[in-house]
Amino acid sequence: MVEAARILVVDDDESIRKSVATILEEEGYIVDTAGTGEEATKKSHSNFFNLALIDIRLPDMEGTRLLTDLKETVPKMVKIIITGFPSLPNAIEAVNKGADAYVLKPFDVEKLLRMIKEHLKKQQESQRYSEEKVADFVETRFRMWEKERESDIRER
Repeated sequence: MVEAARILVVDDDESIRKSVATILEEEGYIVDTAGTGEEATKKSHSNFFNLALIDIRLPDMEGTRLLTDLKETVPKMVKIIITGFPSLPNAIEAVNKGADAYVLKPFDVEKLLRMIKEHLKKQQESQRYSEEKVADFVETRFRMWEKERESDIRER
């Protein structure tokens, strides 16, 4: 059985955190929330998250700074910036700092859910591809080791 994706919702507005968390939980995701960038960083050190929804304006830091912090903690995490204050400079900075998407508040819940599903699917495909590459490498190395061992036995 595959475990549900884990999502971290980071927003200083408690009502947004709760409503988004409820929507995501109803979709079957495991959800945690944080009201500040520092809290989100701490949670990312102690828990694994597949995806983070990050408000661009947090009380203790910009969401774009949190992107950088999370990239160091969990490089493969999908990071989606959510903002009620859209601007081209913010969007460019968010993408340059590792945001996988940029969503405007108020957001269309169905579109957000589709976006989350698409990003998680890509993440899962990438992970599966990486696992296959590792398995191929291990198998190749094992065959090489076996041939070296056979060669050593013949030389004796």
